[in-house]
Amino acid sequence: MSAKIIDGKAIASQFREKMKEELKQLKSQEIIPGLAVIIIGEDPASVSYVKAKIRACEEVGIYSRCIRLSGDTTEQELLQHIDKLNQDVQIHGILVQLPLPLHISEKAVIDAISPEKDVDGFHPMSVGNMLIGDECFLPCTPHGIVKMIQHTGTELAGKNVVVVGRSNIVGKPVSMLLLQENATVTICHSKTQNLAEHTKKADILVVAVGKAGVIGPEHVSEGTIVIDVGVNRNAEGKLVGDVRFDELLSIASHITPVPGGVGPMTITMLLYNTIESAKKHLPSVVV
Repeated sequence: MSAKIIDGKAIASQFREKMKEELKQLKSQEIIPGLAVIIIGEDPASVSYVKAKIRACEEVGIYSRCIRLSGDTTEQELLQHIDKLNQDVQIHGILVQLPLPLHISEKAVIDAISPEKDVDGFHPMSVGNMLIGDECFLPCTPHGIVKMIQHTGTELAGKNVVVVGRSNIVGKPVSMLLLQENATVTICHSKTQNLAEHTKKADILVVAVGKAGVIGPEHVSEGTIVIDVGVNRNAEGKLVGDVRFDELLSIASHITPVPGGVGPMTITMLLYNTIESAKKHLPSVVV
């Protein structure tokens, strides 16, 4: 048996084709979704991520604005930029690229973005609404993961899902979204004892810890769906995930590659959220 590769690029491409058609309809009603991306400093990974997001906007027809700020920008200056974007009618989504310089509070920045434009889904109001199942912008990576699992044709209801990692960006929110799909969810983390005992019970294993090769054949049972969220560089400088991909190919039923797995879907769900935000500004029809 060899695992089927869950091709994030191909799935993302299907979503983006639908978005292009939707954008044609919106533009006929004079609605052009707009995304503003703020980047502070010159961190190479952040610069690369921002370029990918801007390219994706251009691909589907979303208006994008990139605001580049120097690494010594003060927190107050950054908050002023966010405040202007909160008021800007051309902008439907605001994203501040993380991580931030140490002198800027991540919490203060996330709190400053209007929940109506919080297309990253990080604002406490968005997180609270997600938790109770109310309407909100879902965080992009967790939302993309759910879509990828569904794309395999797997019915999530009743499945045993194990999530390894408890970050606010991936681990916790993806657990909540999978719970809302009626999966039985176990969250494991750095303090979990006998990790393999838990992971081997998984029908679906989501790994998001940021450590290269932390999950191997000893952690996975035959036929498990494996979603690898990790993006790490190994000793040779090659991009690798949190799971030992080659060693799991003969065990998993489906598996995501790194790169080309979860990453393209993360950006695609950001585009999706920006379009959804713009749709809320559609002129109401008077009957």
